[in-house]
Amino acid sequence: GAVSRLEELFEAHERRVLAYALRRTPTPADAEDAAAETFTIAWRKIDQVPDDALPWLLGVARRVIANQRRGSQRRSWLFEKLGRQGLSEPISPGAIDPGEGPALVALARMRPDDQELLRLVAWDELDQRTIGLMLGISVNAVAIRLHRARGRLKEELLKDSAAIRTSTEAKGTINGALQEHVE
Repeated sequence: GAVSRLEELFEAHERRVLAYALRRTPTPADAEDAAAETFTIAWRKIDQVPDDALPWLLGVARRVIANQRRGSQRRSWLFEKLGRQGLSEPISPGAIDPGEGPALVALARMRPDDQELLRLVAWDELDQRTIGLMLGISVNAVAIRLHRARGRLKEELLKDSAAIRTSTEAKGTINGALQEHVE
């Protein structure tokens, strides 16, 4: 019956759904809420859950997290309107410390759609077919978007390395000029 089907789904996919949510929410509690909501929706729509359930569940989780984020943004706006800026707010998933590495910094500057696609491949280790089912697009569309997103990530990384080279060259020129002045 429906209960045993939900139990099977939960046992088979709960860890993957929770891991997906943990990488996209500011707190573990938010991730747990998103996973719970995902399986609640699965229960309500148990007859619509396909045999290959993981992409469907991840698609639901993606929408649940987007709704959470919108709710959080509305609360932040409300707090500001009420003049309560002193309240601490969670750091958004896109806020990356530069010390965490150039790839994460470059990724954080990219469009949300590109970030999500690259994360699905790198963090969630999903194949293009699964991503296509999850996002409701063809495997070919996934391949094209992934190719373009990787190209944009490479451009972002090259910008960083060019900035580092320019900074190093400028430092060398300044140091050279200082050395000449001292001598």
